Amino acid sequence: MTHSHFFFLMVALSLLNWFCKTQESIPEKYNVLFIISDDLTYNALSCYGNKVCQTPNIDRLAARGIRFTRAYCQGTYCGPSRASFLSGYYPHATGVLGYTSPRPQIGDRRTWPQFFKDQGYYTARVSKIFHMGVPGGIEDGGHGADDSLSWTERFNSPGPEWKANGIGETLEGNPDGTKPVVGGNTFVVVEAEGDDLVHSDGKTAAQAVELINAHKNEPFWLGVGFVRPHVPFVAPEKYYIPFKPFNMMQLPEKVPNDWDDIPESGINYKTSVNMEMDLRKQKKAIGGYYASVAYMDAQVGKVLDALHEAELEDKTIIIFTSDHGYHLGEHDFWAKVSLLDESSGVPLIISVPGKKPGVCHSLVELLDLYPTLASLCGYEIPANIQGKNIAPLLDDPAIEVHDAAFSVAPMRNGFLLRDHQYAYIQYGENAENGMELYDVVKDPKQYQNLALLEAYQSIVKTYREKMQEKLASVRDNDL
Repeated sequence: MTHSHFFFLMVALSLLNWFCKTQESIPEKYNVLFIISDDLTYNALSCYGNKVCQTPNIDRLAARGIRFTRAYCQGTYCGPSRASFLSGYYPHATGVLGYTSPRPQIGDRRTWPQFFKDQGYYTARVSKIFHMGVPGGIEDGGHGADDSLSWTERFNSPGPEWKANGIGETLEGNPDGTKPVVGGNTFVVVEAEGDDLVHSDGKTAAQAVELINAHKNEPFWLGVGFVRPHVPFVAPEKYYIPFKPFNMMQLPEKVPNDWDDIPESGINYKTSVNMEMDLRKQKKAIGGYYASVAYMDAQVGKVLDALHEAELEDKTIIIFTSDHGYHLGEHDFWAKVSLLDESSGVPLIISVPGKKPGVCHSLVELLDLYPTLASLCGYEIPANIQGKNIAPLLDDPAIEVHDAAFSVAPMRNGFLLRDHQYAYIQYGENAENGMELYDVVKDPKQYQNLALLEAYQSIVKTYREKMQEKLASVRDNDL
C-alpha cells in the first residue's frame, strides 16, 4: 500500500467513524400514536385495580409502558381540557373555558399536532381529539370545535348513539320509568344490536388501522379519539354480558351526611338526588359504563394490533389517556366537573420504544404531553408553552417535576392544587364561594373537609397563597 492509498484509507475511516457517531446522536424520528377515551375514570381499568371491568388491551399497553397513577387534567370537562393539552396552555391562559377551539386565543402559535406537522409528519385525527359534542356531534358527523391547521387529514366517525336499535333505558330524570330513550347529555343505556362497526368507536378503530397501514413508511402523528364511555352508554350487547344482572354491580361507599361539610359549589352538577336515580338505576349506570369501557378497550386492541402487524412498535411512541375523570357514584356524584380525584385525575400510559416499563407515582399534568413528546422526538420545545417535560420520569419514575398539579372547573369557578399530601380546592378567585381541603394520605377518598377546622387554618392560608401565585403564573403566557 502506497502512502497516498494509506492516507485516503485513513481519511475514509475517519469520515465513516464521524458519520456513525453523527447518526447515533440524531434522535429517532418516532411516530406518535395518541389514543384518548372520552370521560374515562382510571378506576374503571383493570390495570388500575378494577376487578370487575377487565380491559386487557389497555392493560397490555400498560405492561410495556409507564403507567402514571397521579396524572391530572387541567379542566374537568371536555372543551377546556382538550384545548389546553393540545395548545400547550392552561385554560385561563387561552381563555378557552367552554367548548370552542383554542385557535382564536393562541393565534399563530402551533398546536401539538401542528408542531409535528411542521416537522414533516403526516398528522391526522380520527373522531374526537379537540372538542366534539357527544352524542349530537357524533350523530351529525361534523368536525366540532376542531382546528383544521393541526391536520394533514381529518376523519369523523358518525354513529347512531342513543338512536341505536336495541334494549334501551333512560336512567336520569325518569323515576317512574315512563320516559323513552332520549338524547343529549343524559344517562341512557342501550344494549345495541349489531357489531362493533355499527357504532362510532368501531368505525374509528377501522379508520385508524387503515391509516397506520397507509402511512407506515413515513413519520406520523395519529390522534385516535374514542367517544365511549361518554353518555349515552351504547355498546353492542355482547359487551354487557359480564356485567349482568346489573343488580350485581357494587356501588361506592355511601357516607351519611357526606355533603354537610362542603360548600354548595362543591356539590356536583349530577348527583343521585337530582338525577332521581334509585339504587337499581345507579347499579345499571355502572354496568352500562363498564360495558362501554369494555367496547372501547376492544377497539384500542385493534389499533395496537395494526401497529404490531405493520412492524411499527419499535418506531412509535404510544400515549393512552382521557380528557378528565368521571364519578361513578362516589359521594353520590356522577359524571365530571368536580375537582375531587375521581373527576380531576386521569389514566395516563406512555410507551416509548426502548424504555423499561414501570409505574410512576409522581405528579404529572396532561399539559406535559406536548413538550414531552417534542423532546422525545428530538425537537426543541416551543417557547412559552406551559407544560413541563416529563421525559426524565420515563427513565426514573421517582423524579418529581411538579410541586402540585393544577386543574380548573370553570363551570363552578373552581380551582384545584393537588400535591402528595393535600388536595386544596377553592371556589372563586378569592375563595369567596368556599374551600375544601383534604389530607389525601389519611383520607384518600376525600370525605373529611378540613378547610373550616381551626387546627388547619395555617395550612389553608399557605394553600390560598400558593393558589394566588399559580393563578398569576398561568396567565403570564405572552399570548
